[in-house]
Amino acid sequence: MCHFLIGLIADLPLLGGQMPSRIVRAMRAILDFIYLAQFPSHTTDTLGHLEACLTRFHDNKSVFLDLGVRNHFTIPKFHILLHYKSSITLFGTTDNYNTEQSERLHIDFAKDAYRATNCKDEYTQMTGWLECREKLLFHIAYINWWQQGDNTTTQISVPLGPLQAQLRYPRMSRNPSIKAVSFDTLAERYGAMDFQDALTDYIAEVNDPGASAATLRARAADTLLPFRSIPIFHRIKFTSTSNSDNSEIVDSVVIRLEQNDTHGCVVPSQFDTVLVCGRHQAIHGNNGEF
Repeated sequence: MCHFLIGLIADLPLLGGQMPSRIVRAMRAILDFIYLAQFPSHTTDTLGHLEACLTRFHDNKSVFLDLGVRNHFTIPKFHILLHYKSSITLFGTTDNYNTEQSERLHIDFAKDAYRATNCKDEYTQMTGWLECREKLLFHIAYINWWQQGDNTTTQISVPLGPLQAQLRYPRMSRNPSIKAVSFDTLAERYGAMDFQDALTDYIAEVNDPGASAATLRARAADTLLPFRSIPIFHRIKFTSTSNSDNSEIVDSVVIRLEQNDTHGCVVPSQFDTVLVCGRHQAIHGNNGEF
């Protein structure tokens, strides 16, 4: 396009008998800027010519407004041109740059978000999906900060609200969704990276609930698991009473693994969040440990 653009506009007939000289000056300036910006090496003189070309373009770009071709030049790419000289001075010539970051964000924020929709009313679904992803990132950042920092004296009180007295009783199906899932698959597809360590910690605490933390860690380290796979339940239902046979289902937890839809698009995994009350059989204000 750059090779023949000037030839197309050199004798371009304009409305009102206007001369195309201003268009030629503006386009020549921006083309010179593009070619100068691609130099594999620069000097103070070449950077000065780069700035001069950009100045000439801005001095002549109003011709497009006069002709009604555009209503404004509030365009991010034109603003980026102002930073070329300083960026080349600081970071080197433009052959060292790439657009992978912006292209990657296009995939994360547009393509993946669209694939997560049902292709109907996609804008609302995409923004909701992105908002959910942002909240998850904020939560992960908070958990990392909490684990790495010295927060032993900090207590966070979370009000339980109307759920405080609403106990739920699990209701499991007779057969698991998958009979045997290896520990490697748990980490890869389910995100359970430390399942074996958590399981040995749980076994040690169940076998000796009154032991100290140091003793429990030592016993967990000595616990050998005689199996390499476990059954998986992809759905757990909850009832409001302990008599699950005659009680109504009031809630459920669902796991959906990554899969391809009918169009061949990847549908991301979905894992419902569960708050588990540990050590206490009932929730009493903020004394329950989650």
